[in-house]
Amino acid sequence: MDFSLGEELEAVRDLAREIFTDRATPERLREVETSPSSVDEHLWDDLASAGLLAAVLPEQDGGAGLGTAGLCVLLQEQGRRVAPVPLWPALTGALAVAAYGSAAQRASLLPPLADGTGRPALALEEFGPADPLLPGTEAVADGPHWRLDGLKAVVPSPAGARHVLVTATTDLGPGLFLVASDDPGVTWRDAETTSHDMSAHLALDGVRAEAVGAPGDGAVAHLVRSAFVALAAVQTGVAEGALGYATGHLAQREQFGRPLATFQAVRHQLADCYIDIEAMRVTLWHAVDALADPFDARAADRAALVAKWWATEGGLNTVHRIQHVHGGIGVDTDYPVHRHFLWGKQISTTLGGAGADLERLGALVTGEVVTA
Repeated sequence: MDFSLGEELEAVRDLAREIFTDRATPERLREVETSPSSVDEHLWDDLASAGLLAAVLPEQDGGAGLGTAGLCVLLQEQGRRVAPVPLWPALTGALAVAAYGSAAQRASLLPPLADGTGRPALALEEFGPADPLLPGTEAVADGPHWRLDGLKAVVPSPAGARHVLVTATTDLGPGLFLVASDDPGVTWRDAETTSHDMSAHLALDGVRAEAVGAPGDGAVAHLVRSAFVALAAVQTGVAEGALGYATGHLAQREQFGRPLATFQAVRHQLADCYIDIEAMRVTLWHAVDALADPFDARAADRAALVAKWWATEGGLNTVHRIQHVHGGIGVDTDYPVHRHFLWGKQISTTLGGAGADLERLGALVTGEVVTA
C-alpha cells in the first residue's frame, strides 16, 4: 500500500509546518496558556487565511476537498508543535455536517469555519464507562425539531463556538444534533483546565436542536470513526515532536565525557519510540485509506480502532520514555517537552483508553458490534 502523500497533501503539510513553526513558539505557547480560553485565536486566523481550514472541506462547500487525508496532515503538524487550536473537534464535526447535514446547515456552518469567523464545538463524551456510539443523552422529537436532555463531559475548547454538535440517543437509534451554544437550556459547567484546551461540561435541559441527517442513519458512527482517526493523527505528531526534542537534547548532554545519545540503554529507549511512532504512522494512514471506501464501514471501523489503539498505547509509551530520558528537565515547565507529555497523556484517554479500544475492537471482530 502506497502511503506517499502526493503533491496536494505535501503542499498542505509544508505550509502547515511553516505556520506552526513560526507561530507556535514556546514563548507564544506560555502566553496562550494563561489566556482565558487557552486557544490561540491569532493562529486560528492564520490557518484560515492560509486556506488550511477550507482545504479539508468539500469543494461544493467552498473547500479544496482534501477531506480526512488533508485533516490528518494538518493535525500531525499541529501535534508536532502542540499548537493550542481546536482543529480536530471543529473539523471532524464540520466533515460530519458536510456528509449528513442539510443545505441550510452546511451553508450556516461551513463557510464561517473556512474563513475562520466561526467554528462548532463537539460533544461526544459522557461520564462513566460510556460508549460514544451509545450516548446516554436523550433526544425526543418536538415537531420538526428535537429536545435534548443530558450531560456531556469535557467538551474541548467551547470558547468561541456558536454551535455544538451533540450525540444523543433516540427511539430510532443514535443521532447527531446541532445546538446553539447560547440556548437558554444550555449550561456550561467548569471542568479542569487540560493540557491544551479549556474544556467544559455541557448540561442540556430540554434544549431545542436540529438533527444532522436522521437518527440511526450512521452519522454518529461516521463522526466517532473520524474522531478516532483524528486523535491518532494528533498523537502521531505529538510523539514525533517529542522524539525530536529528545534526539537534540541527548546529542548535546554529556555524561562521563560522552553524549548521552551514545549510551546503549538510551539508544534502546529511542529505538522503542521510533518503532511505536512508525506503527502509529502506518496504522493511521491505513485508517485514512479505509475511511475513503464508502462501501465497507466495518473495515473502516476496524482500521480506525487499530489506529486509535496504537496512538493511545504507543503514543503514551513514547511520551513517557521521552520525558524519562530528559531526566529532571522533562518535568520543568520552562522546557517545552512537558507539553508533549501532557498532550499525549490527555489524548490517550479521550474517547476511551487502550483497554476500551481493545474491547471495542474485539467485539467488532467477533461480530458483537453492528456498525451503523
